[in-house]
Amino acid sequence: MKKQLETADPGITIEDLSARTGMTVRNIRAHQSRGLLDPPRVVGRTGFYDDEHVGRIALIKELQQEGFNLEAIRRILDAAGGSPGDLVSFTRTAREPYEDEQPEILEAAEIAAPWGDSMLDPDHMERLERLGLMRPLGDGRYEVRSPKMYEAGVSLAELGVSAEDAINALETLRSRSMAVAEVFIDVFLEQVWRPFNDAGRPREDWPRVQVALERMRPMATDAFLASFQFAMEDASERAISEGIRRDLESAPGGD
Repeated sequence: MKKQLETADPGITIEDLSARTGMTVRNIRAHQSRGLLDPPRVVGRTGFYDDEHVGRIALIKELQQEGFNLEAIRRILDAAGGSPGDLVSFTRTAREPYEDEQPEILEAAEIAAPWGDSMLDPDHMERLERLGLMRPLGDGRYEVRSPKMYEAGVSLAELGVSAEDAINALETLRSRSMAVAEVFIDVFLEQVWRPFNDAGRPREDWPRVQVALERMRPMATDAFLASFQFAMEDASERAISEGIRRDLESAPGGD
């Protein structure tokens, strides 16, 4: 038994770990002190690392590329327990755009064209930025992050709707859409995530939870569109009927 232990692969040194992962020895030691990386197995006076250390460093670097700082990474790794890779995969799925809509770059003059210069009022542009629709790039250029939403605004302009009223409509739409989105998210949290979390986030259940999230995305979109179509029919019929009746009643000889 003693002979087997002596001949077993002790692992790799910190210098080898640095070479394999592309992380400096200094950063490896710093991550250990922060609790991001388990300490090595010490044999004699030498510390040895293994494939788990290699994988953990790769995960840390991936999370950094995703925009997480080291403290956030530490919390993620602590929360994930023995399955940080599953948690990262789940988080990435949650952050993916629902539709791969490619942004467009427009000049200020192009943005103003449907409405005139009133659209370029600083208050209007600031509100569009808050909506997440526009992002200034400098030199009079803007990134239109949702061309579809922008086209909806252009369509309103073609109907004679002012820039102010078009932005009001887009803000209301965003607010109502957020309320609907929260309904579906609350259902997911209560019915899928919370029971899974209360059970200690079993590693074997991570795939099921991720599949549930992936299925919820198109399901929520389809349900919202179907519900919106019914609502639009009812609202149009009611508003137009009431408007026509009101106009007839207010006209001379309305009887």
